[in-house]
Amino acid sequence: MSFSGKDSDAIKRTLICFLKWTLIALLTGAAGGLVGSAFHLSVGFVTSLRASNSWLIYLLPAAGLLIVLIYRLFRTVNKSTNTIIESIQSGQRVPIALMPAIFLSTVLTHLCGGSAGREGAALQIGGSIGNFAGRLCKLDDADLRIATLSGMSAVFSALFGTPLTATVFALEVVSVGVIHYSAFVPCLTASLAALGMSRLFGIPGEHFMISAVSLQWSMLLRTAGLSVLIALLSIVFCLVMHGSEHALKKYIPNDFIRVFAGGAVIAGLTLLLRTSEFNGAGMESIKAAIEEGFTRPDAFFWKLLFTAITLGSGFKGGEVVPCFFVGATFGCLIGPLLGIPAGFAAAIGLVCLFCGAVNCPVASILLSVELFGSGSVAYFALSCGIAYMLSGYFSLYSSQKFIASKLKAEFIDINAK
Repeated sequence: MSFSGKDSDAIKRTLICFLKWTLIALLTGAAGGLVGSAFHLSVGFVTSLRASNSWLIYLLPAAGLLIVLIYRLFRTVNKSTNTIIESIQSGQRVPIALMPAIFLSTVLTHLCGGSAGREGAALQIGGSIGNFAGRLCKLDDADLRIATLSGMSAVFSALFGTPLTATVFALEVVSVGVIHYSAFVPCLTASLAALGMSRLFGIPGEHFMISAVSLQWSMLLRTAGLSVLIALLSIVFCLVMHGSEHALKKYIPNDFIRVFAGGAVIAGLTLLLRTSEFNGAGMESIKAAIEEGFTRPDAFFWKLLFTAITLGSGFKGGEVVPCFFVGATFGCLIGPLLGIPAGFAAAIGLVCLFCGAVNCPVASILLSVELFGSGSVAYFALSCGIAYMLSGYFSLYSSQKFIASKLKAEFIDINAK
């Protein structure tokens, strides 16, 4: 077999492209890992500070006012995770100022007790870094989108210690049903580079201990039943998150008044319930549900309400860790009623609700492996498949597009609800 001149040119172009993306992804991953690690340590520090100073909850309304000022100062009003998704879909520019704005605002939200996660900041910080790196390298529109995806993967990986999930999540979340595999190597390289950077700072990543459940038909049927309920819960989760934001903006149009009122309500509810369980991200409650099989019966309801008010009124953070919380506590509560061990049902609930809310089944299955090990992956795969199919075209991200139908082998190209 002989190679023609065209074959040689094709091989040369491929190698050059590989080296180009390896270099860009490594630099993006290192930058994303550095910023992501700083963000992780900052959120961890203020969370500990709040735990030992319960009076900080009284400052939440004032923190909200400061967040509004920060976004106006950086000229990033109305910029969010949807902005990152839209930039990949259309090739538009992501303002680098979004990075310090979401960094500072999320830290303030966690410091004073707002209910929010970290991944929203991770995707926005990472997307800003990737987009900025791509513009520095003078990439064209198509390559700029890959650079943005790489940045998203990097910071997600640095925060959660799940490089495979971070890689595939970035590829799946933008346009459901279409995956651009040309971005796989850059995203994976950036994720691994960011993970390595986070390890240098002593950030271990998330992992939970669960007992593997042997493969049994009866347990598969019980898992399927639980997954149907969680798929319905994912629709409720998305409707509540979007509905609260729209309602609060409609009835309290002034940004300052809305965020101040939202902060006051969260502070009031915290004092009324006499617990800080629903402030911040709530990782302790997630761990208790999964590793100890324990949760208070109404935990999933209160976390959903706290998060909807926090983010809907203008505080910053993300919906995914609260989604983990709601799924884990709901699974822990309902699982034993179906004959499923509480801790295992909590793990199923976490992954299943995440899948139903973000419509990323492959990333969700990988998440189960990276968080819980591969011993029971068949159960997680089944639950993710059911959640993906039954959750309809609802999504946490209104900019997400469904290119392919969930029910037929056909293209539909519709926006998420």
